[in-house]
Amino acid sequence: MLASNPDQAVSACSCSVFTGEARRLFPGKLPLPALGLALFSSLSLCLPQPSQAAAPTPLCPRNLDAEIAAITDRPEFARSRWGILVQSLATATEPPHTLYQRDAEHYFIPASNAKLLSTAAILHRLGPQFRIRTTVYQVPDPDATVLQMVGRADPSLTEAGLTSLAQQLKRAGIRQIDRLILDESYLGGTFVNPNWEWEDIQAGYGAPLNSLMVNQNAIPLQLVPQRLGEPLGIVWEDAIAAQTWQVENLSLTVAPAAPEFVKVGRDLSRPVAKIAGHLRVGSEPEPVAIAVVNPTEHFAQRWQQISKAQGIGVKEIAVTTTPIPSGAIARATWHSAPLAELLQETNQYSNNFYAEALLAILGRVSTPVAADRSPTEAGLAVMATTLSQLGINAQGYALADGSGLSRHNLATPAAIVQTLQTMARSPHAVTYRNSLAVMGETGTLRRRLAPATLPPIQAKSGAMHGVASLSGYLERSDASTLVFSILINQSTATHGALTQTIDEIVQVLTRLRSCPETSQGLGNASFNAARADR
Repeated sequence: MLASNPDQAVSACSCSVFTGEARRLFPGKLPLPALGLALFSSLSLCLPQPSQAAAPTPLCPRNLDAEIAAITDRPEFARSRWGILVQSLATATEPPHTLYQRDAEHYFIPASNAKLLSTAAILHRLGPQFRIRTTVYQVPDPDATVLQMVGRADPSLTEAGLTSLAQQLKRAGIRQIDRLILDESYLGGTFVNPNWEWEDIQAGYGAPLNSLMVNQNAIPLQLVPQRLGEPLGIVWEDAIAAQTWQVENLSLTVAPAAPEFVKVGRDLSRPVAKIAGHLRVGSEPEPVAIAVVNPTEHFAQRWQQISKAQGIGVKEIAVTTTPIPSGAIARATWHSAPLAELLQETNQYSNNFYAEALLAILGRVSTPVAADRSPTEAGLAVMATTLSQLGINAQGYALADGSGLSRHNLATPAAIVQTLQTMARSPHAVTYRNSLAVMGETGTLRRRLAPATLPPIQAKSGAMHGVASLSGYLERSDASTLVFSILINQSTATHGALTQTIDEIVQVLTRLRSCPETSQGLGNASFNAARADR
């Protein structure tokens, strides 16, 4: 359904969205929210512009409760649930001190804040320099050129990577492949998380996983406004898809002042794209993406196209889940970027596809493929073990995926803050922090609040229908740091209203100062006199 995640929406006059998948598939473009039929059909698409307020009024810790309550206890949130925890960042000499808490030990649906836990485990277990290999082996055969391409679930593999593999084969003297075997043994086949919603698995961000993936298993296209009252034009970025996909187009070009939204889905068994929604006449084309129906076939078609362009013929393509035979020789290899860079894509742009693939890899690297559980289940088991080794309370979370897309995910603000605290003391602290978006500057937080009036804030956003979250680190002018987690569930407010409200709480936190009645400041005892141990 969706071309983007709800938490990838950003505030802008043009109602733009900056998605990880669309940023990679459509470089340099900022797509409009392609919001789903069920998940976000009722949500506001434009977030309010941040107000340019005067210099913030300093806030004493004793007044923090009242300031936050004035925001969270508004009538529109009377039936909603807030979970909040704010602590000082622990140091070598000072433990963390709780400055504010509200139901911090209770479970909430974290949305994409679940990525904070999964990426912490992935980084700790695999290390920042871990790379994912895609290798083409030549299988011994005296009568034919037989190659076996072994995929290891690289979510970042694009046609550029396939081109590199083809060029390496060409340099090795291979001009004709009699039989190409696509090896799907690494993950054991194609799968989607059974805990995801019907709408999600149609979206580019909810694409299925398999061992050999290209272009995030998504089909990119652009929706182009036409004359007033006409359906939107559709421009396929993929020449193969343009020839093989059918379109059911119920979209409309509307007046310049009319609301804009886009709904994109597909048939679950056939290559049929379903387009609905409105774009304003004269507005820019909007890029969206649809999950492929058959990832292995999708991969084979792209390889055929690319190998042909490099002067390599392919007579036959087969698929196997049997590992390469002994005696096979590596002829070409493609390496992903280091894990540190993949995590930036995962967290800064809330890329669900990356999060799920990396979790599956975590499970595969640590344990052999088991017929009785999926790669996601294996990854979750390794993640739980790893987080326990890091000291994260196992009772503080219960996750069903690595991305936060599942509505079955549960986490407490305390567990999220504990993860942030732990990773800040980790040997990989800088890598983990750098994977987060910077408020007002990068990723999903690019257009939230005004950076000129803020201290540095690195955080992870999250959103789905009735749910919003933001957790991370807030650097203060006195060189001290706050660690916070803010979650709201069971709300009927729009996505824009929830995001703005959370940002108001963040702005309150930026005003915290040491006060005369506090004997020790945040820089040493972290508002010790104002601890909110309640």
